Amino acid sequence: MENITTAVSTRWHDITVNHISLSQPWEWLSKGWQDVRRAGRYSLTYGAGIVLISGLLTFGLIAAEMFFLVPFLAAGFFLVAPAIGIGLYQMSAHLERGEPLQTCNALEAWKRNQGQISIVTAGFFIIMQLWMAANFVLFALLYSGISPPLGNFFTKVFLSEEGRAFAIASVIVGFLLAWAAYAISVVSVPILMDRKVDGFTAVRTSIKAVLQNFWPMMLWAALIVIIVGLGLLTFYVGLIVALPLVGHASWHAYRDLVPPTSRDQA
Repeated sequence: MENITTAVSTRWHDITVNHISLSQPWEWLSKGWQDVRRAGRYSLTYGAGIVLISGLLTFGLIAAEMFFLVPFLAAGFFLVAPAIGIGLYQMSAHLERGEPLQTCNALEAWKRNQGQISIVTAGFFIIMQLWMAANFVLFALLYSGISPPLGNFFTKVFLSEEGRAFAIASVIVGFLLAWAAYAISVVSVPILMDRKVDGFTAVRTSIKAVLQNFWPMMLWAALIVIIVGLGLLTFYVGLIVALPLVGHASWHAYRDLVPPTSRDQA
């Protein structure tokens, strides 16, 4: 029986959120790794495509003499990653139903609820733009030039008195935006492609899932940061595997957190 609903809408009060244990984030990673292996080249190709785009954006900033934004672009990646992983969620959904994979599935997933997914995705990119703009303004306030020269960038930004002020302000802004993005996104994109709900309902469900399972979801957030962070530290190369792993695992997180309604099972 197919789990993905396309004909009947699900109302807010129909959706419940399960209580989960601290062990379940580890189970999501285990299931995610199984999906990476089963999806094979489709999953890794998806990750490689994201790495290629990230690399081009980075080189573009360097060429425009805006190197100072590269670390914040990398950090901002966490803000939009839930939307970027939509094709991986769809792959896991196919694998869950025992269906063969033929493409990377991102377009198929988007078409299931394209209007609402587009709205929520736009919200994620707006948050990322706010993050980038905030750091741009902080740099403008702290430095007379566009940015410190590349040769002494680390020393000037992180070891100087002005740099410490910038780092503290940047961390505070980044934490607030990252927390908001995580709370509204942890299951919102999977639920939008799985059920005919509106974006507001998906976001409310996501926030409820985080608040109702605070410590397990904090563990899940920490695991995401560690795995994706290690991928970023390898000059994006490690993201070829890290992103598919987290993306597939996120589908299983959604499955455990949000049980199907009677409408979904009809």
